[in-house]
Amino acid sequence: MDTPLVEGIVGDHPKAVTVVLSVVGYVVVVGAFVVPSFQELFPRLSLRAVNILGHAIALVNSITVVLLCVGWYWIRAGEVKKHAAAMISSFVLILIFLSMYVPRVAGGGTKEFVLESSYSWVPLWEWIVPAYLAMLAIHILLSILSVPLVLYAISLGLTHTPEQLRTQTPHKRVGQIAAGTWIFSLVLGVVTYFMLNHLYAWEFVAA
Repeated sequence: MDTPLVEGIVGDHPKAVTVVLSVVGYVVVVGAFVVPSFQELFPRLSLRAVNILGHAIALVNSITVVLLCVGWYWIRAGEVKKHAAAMISSFVLILIFLSMYVPRVAGGGTKEFVLESSYSWVPLWEWIVPAYLAMLAIHILLSILSVPLVLYAISLGLTHTPEQLRTQTPHKRVGQIAAGTWIFSLVLGVVTYFMLNHLYAWEFVAA
């Protein structure tokens, strides 16, 4: 019988661990946006550095989407170990994303969408701005909602055997919701990234 990858407090109290880690994650991200004393902990970044991190974040998120989709396919095909490897890799990539996103926002700043373009073939319809903002809002909302779901699914996956996951935990149900929410959020994030950085113009707002 397979053994869990992680044992101890995580396996004994997965819900409590999920709550604590979710709160910590929320506090760190919100602090990067609105808490000056927290922002001062990070070095000031140039606009060039902000752009580089933005491109790297989009790449990481795109790879994460692929891994999540492959992991979903593998579990439906009964490839449990491959599924676990894909999902753990996806989680590691999200940690890498946070390690770039928080310093980028706290030490650099953000970009605001502008309905202008250097390409004549790109449409400048007025509804594009609210469409962009709606996609960005949904992306942010789903990102917030997916955090505890992903953490709970990962906690269960790491601390239970495949047999235990099937018979003793809600891992399958939670995992499906977490993966679906996570994938949709990341896809919208990549779409808005391309709109902001490659199709239309932007204004930089320093931290």
